[in-house]
Amino acid sequence: MKNEKTLLPYLLPFRSIIFMLIFIVGAFITNKKISEISNWWSIVASLVNIITILILLFITKKQEINYWELINYQKGKTTAKQIISIAMLILLIGMIGMYLAGYICYGVIPYAAPMMIAPIPVWLAIINIIVLPISTAFAEDGLYLGCGVNQIKNKYMSIIIPALFFALQHSFIPTLFDVKYIIYRFLSFLLLTIILCWYYHKKRNPLPIMVGHTIIDLLTVIQIFVTSLIPGLYEIMCATSFI
Repeated sequence: MKNEKTLLPYLLPFRSIIFMLIFIVGAFITNKKISEISNWWSIVASLVNIITILILLFITKKQEINYWELINYQKGKTTAKQIISIAMLILLIGMIGMYLAGYICYGVIPYAAPMMIAPIPVWLAIINIIVLPISTAFAEDGLYLGCGVNQIKNKYMSIIIPALFFALQHSFIPTLFDVKYIIYRFLSFLLLTIILCWYYHKKRNPLPIMVGHTIIDLLTVIQIFVTSLIPGLYEIMCATSFI
């Protein structure tokens, strides 16, 4: 492998930066407030995922390796039990993190940012049921595990640094320049990203994480599809104590 691999950890802030730029430029082009285009976050996320994957493929080609080597995937290493247990753990920790963050920042349990399930055109919601969960697993886990955990030599920094950037990117999906919201989104995912980076550092097995990651995102895009399909449902849900 060539020396370029030492530069891979410097890619970790990439997604946070590009999310901010897309929403700022998008608001300027549409002549709307950033908050008014926040419901498009899932489409933006899919676009950024595709860009991230292309960058990872370009880098791995330059290094004369492939994507699977970047994330240390080994065929036949993972059992169904591992996939199920880690997927359930991701769902559990993800919910705990969001609820705790919601209570810390907003004093409400359960709390979830309402724009995360805001409706979009139905045909886009249908496409994104497939595109977002799969592309997110390959993009985020490839970046933060492959370019982060795998490349940083210090044991503790190889967990902490990728986990911080892993959580931080969510503060800008969607981008809203509200301090409380940014902190809420960061804290919502910090516990989960630390545990995922720790688990990956210990096991060097990305598959259970990727499957669990796909499931949790699938649940989100299904909610977006439902609110997009049924007019008025989103407003009803916003009026309840659940979001």
